[in-house]
Amino acid sequence: QVQLVESGGGQVQAGGSLRLSCAASGQTVTQLNMGWFRQAPGMEREFVAAVMWPDSFLYYGDSVKGRFTISRDNAKNTVFLQMNSLKPEDTAAYYCAAAPHFSTSADSFVYWGRGTQVTVSS
Repeated sequence: QVQLVESGGGQVQAGGSLRLSCAASGQTVTQLNMGWFRQAPGMEREFVAAVMWPDSFLYYGDSVKGRFTISRDNAKNTVFLQMNSLKPEDTAAYYCAAAPHFSTSADSFVYWGRGTQVTVSS
C-alpha cells in the first residue's frame, strides 16, 4: 500500500512559478513509476509528467514540455513538480500518482493522492 500526499498548490499570476511536492509512504518511490496528472472542471484527467523506475527516464505531456520539470528526492521519498511560465490554462487540480509499471495513462496508476489546486490568473 502506498500513501501519497500533495502540497504546494496555490494561486499565481501568469508567468509565475510553483513547486508541487508529493510525499510518499508505504513504499519507496525509487521502486515505483511516479506521475503527475491534472484535471480541470469538466475535463478529463490529463497526463502531465512522470519519472520512471529504475532508469529515471522523464516523460512530459506536450502542453507542459519546456516549462515543467519532474524530479524525485530518494532520501525524502518525495517527488516534485517544478512549474514555470505558468499559463491560465494550467489551472487545475494536480494529482500525484504511482504505478508499478511504465505508463502515461491514468488508468494504469494504482495509487493516487487527493490533489492540490493550482490557479493561474491572467
